[in-house]
Amino acid sequence: MSLEEKVGQLFVTWVNGKAADEADPKNQADFGVDTAAQAVSKYHLGGVIYFNNDSRDNFDDPGQVAKLSNGLQQAAIGSGAHIPLQIGTDQEGGTVTRMGAPATEFPNSMALAAGRDVSAGTEAATVLGHELRAVGINQDYAPDADVNSNPANPVIGVRSFSGRPDLAGDFVAAEVRGYQDSGPAAETVSATAKHFPGHGDAATDSHTGLPRIDRSEQQWRTTDVPPFKEAISAGIDSIMSAHIQFPSLDPSGEPATLSEPIITGKLRGELGYDGVVITDSLEMQGVRELHSDAEIPVLALNAGIDQLLMPADLDLAINSVLAAVKSGELSMQRIDQSVLRVLKLKLKRGILSAPFDNPALVESKVGTPEHLAVAQGIADRSITAVANDAGVLPLKQKPATALVTGWGETSTSTLAERLTAHGTKATALETGQTPSDALIAQAAEAAKNTDLVVVLTNNLGGFPLQNKLLQALTDTGKPMVAVAAQIPYDAGYTNPVPTWLATYGYLTPSLEALAKVVLGEAEPSGKLPVDVPADGDVHTVKYPFGHGLTW
Repeated sequence: MSLEEKVGQLFVTWVNGKAADEADPKNQADFGVDTAAQAVSKYHLGGVIYFNNDSRDNFDDPGQVAKLSNGLQQAAIGSGAHIPLQIGTDQEGGTVTRMGAPATEFPNSMALAAGRDVSAGTEAATVLGHELRAVGINQDYAPDADVNSNPANPVIGVRSFSGRPDLAGDFVAAEVRGYQDSGPAAETVSATAKHFPGHGDAATDSHTGLPRIDRSEQQWRTTDVPPFKEAISAGIDSIMSAHIQFPSLDPSGEPATLSEPIITGKLRGELGYDGVVITDSLEMQGVRELHSDAEIPVLALNAGIDQLLMPADLDLAINSVLAAVKSGELSMQRIDQSVLRVLKLKLKRGILSAPFDNPALVESKVGTPEHLAVAQGIADRSITAVANDAGVLPLKQKPATALVTGWGETSTSTLAERLTAHGTKATALETGQTPSDALIAQAAEAAKNTDLVVVLTNNLGGFPLQNKLLQALTDTGKPMVAVAAQIPYDAGYTNPVPTWLATYGYLTPSLEALAKVVLGEAEPSGKLPVDVPADGDVHTVKYPFGHGLTW
């Protein structure tokens, strides 16, 4: 391989468009070419990552994704070193779901842990992995191995399995087995534990700033390390670094992604990991706070990183690495070491021998009734009754009508649909995270004309105006159930509502499970995977880990 081909293997970037040969003006702006296939060929890329957001949307339907993957693989094989691509995406389940319906949608990681069935982690990852591989995606940037020890964490939350390292570690290992060991290599995907050395105590979002973690080294070993150890013991293919400062591990202030003491010292040396280490996105502010975009990839490779994910300027990043090798700032040995790890991963996962998918088989493999049933079963076991002080639940009789209000246009409308499907005519009135007085009054008026009120909340600590809505609805005297529709910590804040359920997410399986519990068709069986503090004070636990009512 030429130096350019070797360096290309160390980069993973987004591509624009839903077909490999589709001209997209964004590709000209980002890569100086017309199509995604041309970008792969131009830079001899080792991998690409798919997205489903407004600016980078690669997903239409599973059949289309399969054809996109095949087109990109053809471009990789037909140029440069003729090495197939890692094709990855973030498919954690719940909040971080890139390939949505008709593919199978799973609840967030914390919902799995609320069910306490570790085998469900393997089941979920098996389904997710097989569906991804069916459309040509061979790498999932999951599971999240962070221990969510900070209830105010702005970026992890329900993406973490638990605030307890042992429970988180059990589920991380279970998911690694599901992603990687649930069939022949060519039917499975590489798992990626993230975000090393542990993002769970962050109070800043590393997308927008550089978080500082002030744990001692011993606290780090006790709290953050266990899930990564479990992932390594389970044979995980790759680990993702975090853009966080961790002074007890590296007092220099460098983010972990660029820290030789953390990546080579702790992850490689102390934990003995010799698989692929990939950065979190290099577009994020956390890694760009202290260094230029030209410096970052060189510093990351010298720290012990193998793959560079989504540099803000791919051309600049690749040329910076090439220049660093030619000047001696980066050794050829360091490049070869990482290239070898990447190639070994591709060999192990069957990417070199079976890079293509079969679009004709996608419909029989993605979103099947059996897979959907697995996801629904996990959601059904996750619903947690946090408080029932007034004995509102179980309802004495099924209500004829219900009002669903609070946070989320899609979540309120979907829950109303599910309640209606179960025999209670429900209407939705979204009021959002910052409800206006007019909307609050409208919701209270609507509540007076219904038999039951269900109100969804999302982050009461950060958006306390939702409490005004809760008070106004309580004042109507109507039976009411409040639902923490994302983080379960909402139930711990001072509020007037005596009945709280937690769903840990708001995708359809979770809302279907919620409807069944609210209407008495199922009993709640979930247990809190975290401590829920009183009013966000971590020193005062209102509802402890393991708490969960039933009836």
